[in-house]
Amino acid sequence: SPIGVAPDGLDTFGEAPIESDARNTEAYLDRMIRLIREDGVRFPGNKVMKFVTLEALADGSTLHAKGTWANGEGGERQVAVMFGPQYGPLIAQMVEDGIRIAARRGFDDLVFAAFSFDGAAQAVIQEDPDPKLRIHMAQIRPDVAMGDLLKTTVSSQLFTVSGSPRTRVERQKDGQCVVHMEGVDIYDPVSNSVYSTGAEKVAAWFLDSDYGGRCFCVCQAFFPDKDAWAKLGKALKGSLDDEAFSRLSGTVSLPFAPGGHKRIAIKVIDPRGNEVMRVHRLDGRYD
Repeated sequence: SPIGVAPDGLDTFGEAPIESDARNTEAYLDRMIRLIREDGVRFPGNKVMKFVTLEALADGSTLHAKGTWANGEGGERQVAVMFGPQYGPLIAQMVEDGIRIAARRGFDDLVFAAFSFDGAAQAVIQEDPDPKLRIHMAQIRPDVAMGDLLKTTVSSQLFTVSGSPRTRVERQKDGQCVVHMEGVDIYDPVSNSVYSTGAEKVAAWFLDSDYGGRCFCVCQAFFPDKDAWAKLGKALKGSLDDEAFSRLSGTVSLPFAPGGHKRIAIKVIDPRGNEVMRVHRLDGRYD
């Protein structure tokens, strides 16, 4: 140092912040477990899976809670729950650790509950090879972070499950690609079946034609829900260009050349406003 002496120690930055962070984390997890135990996990069609039992796991565990819930056939399934950070998205490493531990311990279902999921985390969930473990991405309603200001009503819908986009890539003769967006596949644990919401009910979908795995860049954007366009046209008193907006409401992308990463990503906003993503590799390893 050009001053020649060491700076004086500041009492403000001692061990207290670390201890405070630990207490805050513990309080956050206790609150999330209580809320999900009371509210359950809501699936499309207003179907709710209520926990028969749910208890916190020991401190330091990657998974935060375990319990049981009943499916449509009257049997109970073993469920593990992992929560995302209080501030920030759930990342791929957290997802990988949660899947590995849940599979090793023999759980039937694994619920990832988070305020947001980054693209890499969603890709890991989609590529999970274990057929015995059902994985659910539950979006936590943002105003849960408001604490005592949260409205605790019966229809609060604090934890809503989002599905996986159903998309396919078509190779054209000239080497370019076209993406077909067909809807969102969602698992229904009540009927033990997978069903798809139609593409016409998707609020918006976006294409990154050269996805690098870290940052999603919007190259093409579409808004298929024509009811929303009709309301907008009515609000603007019919001043919309019908031909232009018909192109924006499509479910088939414009042709594009594969990028250097040989990978594309499709981000879909489902009818509930949840953001889900699907990754396709153009080198033949995954589709």
